[in-house]
Amino acid sequence: MPLTVAIVGRPNVGKSTLFNRLVGKRLALVDDMPGVTRDRREGDGRLGDLAFRIVDTAGFEDARGGDLAARIQAQTTRALELADVTLFVVDAREGLTPLDRELAGLLRRADRPTILIANKCEGRAGLAGLAEAFALGLGEPLPLSAEHGEGLGLLYDALQPMVDAADAAAEPAEADESDVDAAAEAPAGEPEAEAISPEPAAPAGPLQLAVIGRPNVGKSTLINRLIGEERLITGPEAGITRDAIAIDWPFGGRTLRLFDTAGLRRKSRVDGKLEQLAGADTLRAVRFAHVAVIVIDATTGLEKQDLTIADLVAAEGRAALLVANKWDLVADRKAAMDAILGRIEQSLPQLRGLRVIPLSALSGDGVARLLPAVLDVYGLWTRQLATPKLNRWLAAITARQAPPSVHGRPIRMRYMVQTKARPPTFVIFANRPEQVPEAYLRYLANGLRETFGLNGIPLRLTLRRTRNPYAD
Repeated sequence: MPLTVAIVGRPNVGKSTLFNRLVGKRLALVDDMPGVTRDRREGDGRLGDLAFRIVDTAGFEDARGGDLAARIQAQTTRALELADVTLFVVDAREGLTPLDRELAGLLRRADRPTILIANKCEGRAGLAGLAEAFALGLGEPLPLSAEHGEGLGLLYDALQPMVDAADAAAEPAEADESDVDAAAEAPAGEPEAEAISPEPAAPAGPLQLAVIGRPNVGKSTLINRLIGEERLITGPEAGITRDAIAIDWPFGGRTLRLFDTAGLRRKSRVDGKLEQLAGADTLRAVRFAHVAVIVIDATTGLEKQDLTIADLVAAEGRAALLVANKWDLVADRKAAMDAILGRIEQSLPQLRGLRVIPLSALSGDGVARLLPAVLDVYGLWTRQLATPKLNRWLAAITARQAPPSVHGRPIRMRYMVQTKARPPTFVIFANRPEQVPEAYLRYLANGLRETFGLNGIPLRLTLRRTRNPYAD
């Protein structure tokens, strides 16, 4: 495992800015308002030739009890427990505060290396705070400017021996003498490559799974239930999650990358710049996802905003599943399921046959059915259909219901091919493609779903004109 580095400090000292600088991407939300970061976010950090795991945490506050601030603080404490090295960030322009001194005391008592960073040291405004940081008793502070990238060479020098030590400890042990002797006894006449078993094929990349929905429908609670730990902050308050947090987790012989996202509200109800940034982060997670799990509140049913979110998933071409959470609170379950399925049939023709998984993330009932369904939907989303099967299907479905004639002239569909998957994309060659009505394309898409089992999968159908061999 690479070295794990946690960034800690009180709110609004530039922790997320430093995190984005080290991962080389704008992963964490950054704003002038303190307290933007809540859940801890992990990423692959690089500094020159150094590679390590970097963790961004929420601002340290003196929070006690069971309120939201205390739950946020518990995540920061957990990040410190799992870290090998701590980057303690203070604001050199503002100087030391009682919270800085309290956190420094906790870090001095902890048995792990700590690097003190005096951020915002560009210019002369931070010189007084830089000198004051010596009083924390954590060694010489490093003058940095995370926003402008100044002072990263000093951080490189401080991290290099720790990263090198972690890399050396992670190197595999040398082969045993017995393995060397066995290799020496291989027949001399055989090529050397044949004496060594071939390496297994490289595993596929992680399956990107985005959990999306309206605020306070139980997205974070569902992910915590799936991974079996309180990795994400949950509670009765709406809008706790802000960043799209990625969590790698193994299941079914492959790695899943779960994205917990902020709740999406109607644009007219979005309040402030921070919620706009959180919504944009959610949309970016959907665009890069393979499967989108749309979580709804089963006690309120499928609302208009849920349909808008599902339409967004279909427009992006992602495979989709609908999770009816809080199923344990539904009194008449048959009526609730019939209402959800009827609304899907009526309002989501682009995701016809969308699979619905009723469950309770809080109690765990029904959660075991979710991830196998995710793998099934992903398999359909990546499916490649053979061209002969498609053309036999095209001939049968057009014979059953031919395209409507235009001015007495028939439309003939001659050939069909699947050009790509993810999502399944098909091209149909016809003599007059521009005159095929939209209703007939929906008829073909529904026929594809019914015949080949592509229920709930967004499909792409494109019509092209066939070349006339006698045109010249």
